[in-house]
Amino acid sequence: MRVRAQGALAASACAVIAVLAPAAAGAQADEVPGVSPERVLFGQSAAFSGPAAELGRGMRLGIQAAFKEANDAGGVHGRRLELVTVDDGYEPEDAIRNTRRLIEDEGVFALVGGVGTPTSRSAVPVAEEAGVPYIAPFTGAGFLRGEPHVVNLRASYAQETEEMVQRLTRDLGVERIAVVIQDDSFGRAGLAGVRAAFDRRGMEPVGIGVYPRNTTAVKTAIVDIAAGNPEAVIVVGAYQPVASLIAWTRHIGLDPVFMTLSFVGSNALAEELGPRGAGVYVTQVVPFPTGRSSRVAAAYRSALRAHTPGAEPGFVSFEGYLAGRLVSEALERCGSSVDRERFIEVLRSAGSIDLDGFRLVFGAEDNQGSDAVFLTVIDERGNYRSATRLEAPAKP
Repeated sequence: MRVRAQGALAASACAVIAVLAPAAAGAQADEVPGVSPERVLFGQSAAFSGPAAELGRGMRLGIQAAFKEANDAGGVHGRRLELVTVDDGYEPEDAIRNTRRLIEDEGVFALVGGVGTPTSRSAVPVAEEAGVPYIAPFTGAGFLRGEPHVVNLRASYAQETEEMVQRLTRDLGVERIAVVIQDDSFGRAGLAGVRAAFDRRGMEPVGIGVYPRNTTAVKTAIVDIAAGNPEAVIVVGAYQPVASLIAWTRHIGLDPVFMTLSFVGSNALAEELGPRGAGVYVTQVVPFPTGRSSRVAAAYRSALRAHTPGAEPGFVSFEGYLAGRLVSEALERCGSSVDRERFIEVLRSAGSIDLDGFRLVFGAEDNQGSDAVFLTVIDERGNYRSATRLEAPAKP
């Protein structure tokens, strides 16, 4: 927190104290967990193993690229940004243990880039109890939109599913829509968003399929939705089970329009699907990572090359990069003296934050920075392209 001296005498006294007692200033900084004169330490619990591993790896890569970018420029107020990560395998109980470890043993200043709804639902109460900020989780779950120590970067699942239903009904005139969800709080959050969009249009799903988290056991879900003969299927899950569902559904001759949420892990989904991915739509909450007209995308690619030469740009690591940039911006605005409450207060009262053209807006009652939803589709070569509207299903 910046303190303005009142009068020349006070200013002079402050200057003398600063010269004669640098060790005292360092000791004061050390009183804030994770903060020293040399660094600010952040923690991340995410999936680095199991069917959602590419999501954790992507978020970590993007955050690290943003931190390196800041550190190469001299840090933030002279402090390096560092990240310690632990694997929760996308399991809630492991997320609880990891969060406690990061706060109590590692002594992190804040948590950033957690991956998933069920894991965040478990981790946030631990962070809240300790007064630790929980920044930019990779989830659009609604319950995170009201938590006092949570700052969301991305649009919500409700906004993504509204975009899906609007596109299906307006662009294609589709009325028979089924939903497949992961059987946990993430799946239920996605389903709630779909139902809300349906309710606004007087619609009902023609089928609902459910599969267990962290598995590819999707065949029962396929049977459940096939009975309704859907024209389109909205899938709420991670890349491995979603890819399995789409491949098996098309294998049995059922070929609806498939749409899935940003959480899926877009690059990993396209790789898993191969030729069967043509025509699959994915809503995104960050701009196209290879967009040539986007200043923030260009900055991301530059930071990615500097951190990991040869790394492929992707939507997940781009979101991680934006999370790292948001952290840097908040620390910059805090000034040389930073603590957890000040960090949250600065973000909540920031108003507009411009990250090279990607605009975030926060407020006292609004802890979500972006409302943007972008539509993408996998083409016949397995690459993503931006889409302005839905088209008739492409045959694999």
